Amino acid sequence: MSSALISRRDLLWQYGGGLGGVALASLCDRELAANSGSTFAVTGARANRGVLDVLHVPPKATRVVQFFMAGAASHIDLYDHKPELEKRNGQPWDPGEKVELFQNGHGATFAPPWKWNSYGECGKELSEISAPLGSVVDEVAFIHNLVGKTGVHSSATLLQATGFQMPGFPGMGAWVSYGLGSMNDNLPTFVVMPDHRGFPSNGQKNWDSAFLPALHQGTLIRPGAVNPIEDLFPIEGLVSKEADSAGLSVMNRLNRLHAESRTGDSRLEARIKSYELAARMQLAAPEALDITNEPQHILRMYGLDQGGGEFPKEINVPEETDIFGRKCLIARRLLERGVRFVQIWSGCDNGFPRRNWDSHEDVPRDHGPLALGMSRGAAALIADLKQRGMLEDTIIHWTTEFGRMPCAQGGLGRDHNPFVFTNWLAGGGIKGGTTYGESDEWGYKPLDRANPTQVYDIHATMLHLLGIDHTRLTLRHNGIDRRLTDVHGHVIQEILA
Repeated sequence: MSSALISRRDLLWQYGGGLGGVALASLCDRELAANSGSTFAVTGARANRGVLDVLHVPPKATRVVQFFMAGAASHIDLYDHKPELEKRNGQPWDPGEKVELFQNGHGATFAPPWKWNSYGECGKELSEISAPLGSVVDEVAFIHNLVGKTGVHSSATLLQATGFQMPGFPGMGAWVSYGLGSMNDNLPTFVVMPDHRGFPSNGQKNWDSAFLPALHQGTLIRPGAVNPIEDLFPIEGLVSKEADSAGLSVMNRLNRLHAESRTGDSRLEARIKSYELAARMQLAAPEALDITNEPQHILRMYGLDQGGGEFPKEINVPEETDIFGRKCLIARRLLERGVRFVQIWSGCDNGFPRRNWDSHEDVPRDHGPLALGMSRGAAALIADLKQRGMLEDTIIHWTTEFGRMPCAQGGLGRDHNPFVFTNWLAGGGIKGGTTYGESDEWGYKPLDRANPTQVYDIHATMLHLLGIDHTRLTLRHNGIDRRLTDVHGHVIQEILA
């Protein structure tokens, strides 16, 4: 190799080697930046610096947790109480207009199988399966007039996750990472915790960086798995640590040489930085994911006192509580350590027996365990963040791809309803104990059809709370200045504190 190609980092590689050398190189880079007197050094040298040196508006929040219920959770069974459904339960359902369904003809009016009660000072009504959220409902703002554009799972999921119905656009977490960058050097900026049973519709397209630099894509973590972060450590008994480090050293050096002649391709730079981050994660990630030293009262609050081990084959409350609560507790630990955006998924793509929110056949069977597990974990996270002084600058966002119909499908199921559904927000800058927008008496469409809420409005509001004007965080791609909110969206001022 020509000596002209030997850089300071190459020298460190030759003498440090492997992931240890990568970590040393990264530390030297940060030390150099810190001593340079640059604006970057003043704001703190980071492994991933965002493009926004100056925020557009004063931020109320610095980080986000996003809950995504894959398969379409039923708003009228969880949060949006409709007494008219109870009054007319079993009677023919006729909203006075042509009904568009995803599958077959609609059945009779179908009341939720659970009772409703009011909670908190705000008096918000919740069903029995979302009752655990009652303890924190005064921190939550519900939006009941959200509308989608399609009843197809894949397109609708992409719309809520990326702001577009077709693949090829960055997930919201990638946009936030691109704009704000990292708050830590040792863990990813954007973490995704999928359902342990599999991916949702579209898989990683929901959290991909697309045309943004590749380093902003979501990093998968699977709490509770034998190997929560794939490929972080060499396989024991197959590859030695020394051989793994040597192989990574050679590959990284070749990658850098290759990248020097191909400027503008973010994929190689992202891969190089991923090796540097992996070196630091080998120390930081195991500690962040280890909940064994958490106090018993915290484990109990998250529902992690269910016994673990073997669960029944059928979908059940203890298993869903353990799984979702574990993700929520890990999310809190990641936020404490500087992760910017955590996305938690509940439910995977279609399969039988069904383990997602797509309850065409049996709403009580599916929604009961899923909702009770989700509600307990989400309530615990909100309460835990609040007691630690972290809720005030953390946005919690609950979403799904669309809602479900007020009429029965096959007796106990509900078909897709993209015409109205619910989101809720809590935390940094959100006015808790509020409800914005209403659905009609059936929970079929918005009460005010001329002024619904769209996903662009949710995204615009969340970016605003992070200090970002959603119209100004853009990247030019194929001749178009692309942004998360496309050409739409407004900040929902009514739910801001």
